[in-house]
Amino acid sequence: MAKVPLPGGELEYAVLSALWDLGRASARDVHTQVGEPAGLAYTTIAKVLDRLCLKKLVARERDGRAFEYRPVIRRERVEHARASVSVRELLGDEPRPAIANLVDAVVAMDPELLDELARVVAQRRRSRRGS
Repeated sequence: MAKVPLPGGELEYAVLSALWDLGRASARDVHTQVGEPAGLAYTTIAKVLDRLCLKKLVARERDGRAFEYRPVIRRERVEHARASVSVRELLGDEPRPAIANLVDAVVAMDPELLDELARVVAQRRRSRRGS
């Protein structure tokens, strides 16, 4: 599977999320949903949309005098890639102690999640073995 380009920060991610929710939108629409509540200028959102286009996460088409933007990558692919990066950063070069702490954190959040984690691990093992 090809490497998924990631949004470059929380603002890029928020703009991309707005496009996933809206389907297609103008920069003005995205600014209304993301920029205005955060107190950001319209031009900031327009620049973020341009960066997302350069990363090929978003496509744009001319609609009169403005552009209409749409996501070109599914939310699930970006979420998976972001989670993978976060887990690699969390585990670091010596993952065993971090994994033990992660399990402790999961149990503290919701002990039933540990059962879910065990089911996912078992399923991954079966799929690796080809069962």
